[in-house]
Amino acid sequence: MEDKFDLLSALEKEHEDAAASGVETVSQNGLASIAHTARSIRLAQQDVEHAKESLKEKEAELRRLTDEVMPSLFSELGLTSFTLDDGSKLEVRQTYSATPLAENRPKVYEWLRENGYGDLIKNTVFCTFGREEDDKARQFFELAEEKGYVAEAKTEVHPSTLRAFVRERVESGDTFPMDLFGAWVGQRATIKKG
Repeated sequence: MEDKFDLLSALEKEHEDAAASGVETVSQNGLASIAHTARSIRLAQQDVEHAKESLKEKEAELRRLTDEVMPSLFSELGLTSFTLDDGSKLEVRQTYSATPLAENRPKVYEWLRENGYGDLIKNTVFCTFGREEDDKARQFFELAEEKGYVAEAKTEVHPSTLRAFVRERVESGDTFPMDLFGAWVGQRATIKKG
């Protein structure tokens, strides 16, 4: 019996020793892999941030060239278009923008409504439902007030719709409060490949 006990003890000790060395090996190798991967993640995050900053700088330089430098050159030379050696056509055209400040948006909507352009304004009412509430969601519009659901409302004019509105008003010579609308009219150079 003593031999069996010693053999069993020896086997248990051998198993514990193997497991312990395996744990040390796994944890040392695993921890090294984790540390290496964490460094790689940190470097990749830094690369992405640098790329975003670089992209912002390049976009700003492109806007400067297309919206300031080239329109000025065309204006000095009295040109409206120019064809390059490769057949690409360079043009400077009017460009329009409108970005009202958040605090001015209610006044913009009021002005649009009072001046017959209320149809540009889009109203969205929505409510968030949890899982298993599909039936309640379908009944929302009919039962919102009656059932006490808290709905959120959103009023907006889509940016491209507002930009088109500004373009139409400027081109037709209509007056409107450009400052209130955050409206801007400029020129932009474009190149179309030949």
